[in-house]
Amino acid sequence: MFRYHVRLLRLALLLADGLAAVGLFVLVSIVRLGAGWTASWEAAGAPWWTWAFAYAVIWVGAEWLQELDQLRSRWTLRGEVTDILRATLFASVSVFSLLFLVHAPEVSRLFLAILFSAQLVFSIAQRGLLRWGLVLARNRNIGTRNLLVLGTGAAARDVAMRLARHPALGYRITGYLGQPSAFCPTVLAPIEDVEVVMHDTVVDEVLAAFETDELDYVEPVAALCHQEGKRMRLVLLPHVAPISGGRVETLGEFQILTISNGPDRLIGLAAKRVMDVLLASLALVVLSPVLLVLAAAIWLEDRGPVLFRQTRVGLNGRPFKIVKFRTMVPDAEARLAEVAEGNEIAGPAFKIGDDPRITRIGRILRRTSMDELPQFWNALRGQMSIVGPRPPIPGEVAEYDLWHRRRLSMKPGITGLWQVSARLEAEFDRWVELDLTYIDRWSIWLDLKIMARTIPAMLSGR
Repeated sequence: MFRYHVRLLRLALLLADGLAAVGLFVLVSIVRLGAGWTASWEAAGAPWWTWAFAYAVIWVGAEWLQELDQLRSRWTLRGEVTDILRATLFASVSVFSLLFLVHAPEVSRLFLAILFSAQLVFSIAQRGLLRWGLVLARNRNIGTRNLLVLGTGAAARDVAMRLARHPALGYRITGYLGQPSAFCPTVLAPIEDVEVVMHDTVVDEVLAAFETDELDYVEPVAALCHQEGKRMRLVLLPHVAPISGGRVETLGEFQILTISNGPDRLIGLAAKRVMDVLLASLALVVLSPVLLVLAAAIWLEDRGPVLFRQTRVGLNGRPFKIVKFRTMVPDAEARLAEVAEGNEIAGPAFKIGDDPRITRIGRILRRTSMDELPQFWNALRGQMSIVGPRPPIPGEVAEYDLWHRRRLSMKPGITGLWQVSARLEAEFDRWVELDLTYIDRWSIWLDLKIMARTIPAMLSGR
């Protein structure tokens, strides 16, 4: 499912390719036509920028027809090169046909041959460099995705191995579910335990390659992935009927139906990650004097630790250590049972308004939310985002209803929609509803609006 923000990013990608096509047009013009290249285009009947713009529009249209604007990368570079060749052929036929119809013999056909050859080489090199960069990132465990394979037949093994052989795709095979077979002798569990495995293991995507006797699992697994916000890839074997939604992609001889049940994980969240790194770095530098003063105040009150670290659950169940300024007495967690009955939240979360474990400095930090400032370090490391759902503790997640788990499909944030809209809300389900609303409506613009609302919320103590 492609949402509004994804369409905007696809448009931005096409715009970037259009600008690159204009630049290439100018470069080839200078090389081929010499110093008087602008005059040469004037003599052909129009200013150079008119010709360049027309060429860029045709090239972008050819890319769009070949779906080269899709945010998810092709399975292989070979498949991508094939689509670029088709786009080049379509663009060249379109240009030559257009010149014939408008009677423009002044335009050099040799120039066009050089231009299209350069465009072909440039586009292939561009995609190749992108894949090379992705391989480097995957080797550093950046952006890798855990893939759970449902099915143990030859197709399940072959597709999984093909994905694993292409590092740029960034897949790590978590394991196989099904009955042990000659193709997959080792399995994690039967397919009917898929929900348990998904909850006990970090799973980003599900690949289903069902045999004839496993077709009853198609709809339940699709529904489960939808509820949890996980991308599902269904191998369309001859005996498998496609389900509604998604798009069909090709991997070798296999047709795979891909259904995205959450925000696109490639370009959209990459832009969000860049923003996180820039803002977190800036915040840590600019706020460093404030951080030092707060750290000194915390230590002087009781000579205890300055920072508080706690295990939280991140993207798709990934555990990480959150860092906050300590606002409670050092033995606060050991004394949790003393105040457990005072929980004010209806649901699997804990909050108490007048917690006796909070220190004097801690009350000020909590009222102004300045205890959250060290989490910019978590955002810089990629464990959190500036904006996102609230990061839960493992005990809360263990008590989630199934529909609650979709909030884990996006990286947790320092601030979020519920923090600036309903932080005093006593119903946990209402928190989750706001988190899911954020996930469904996500855009860079929404992130910026939430950030803008966070500052006055902090200053007012809300």
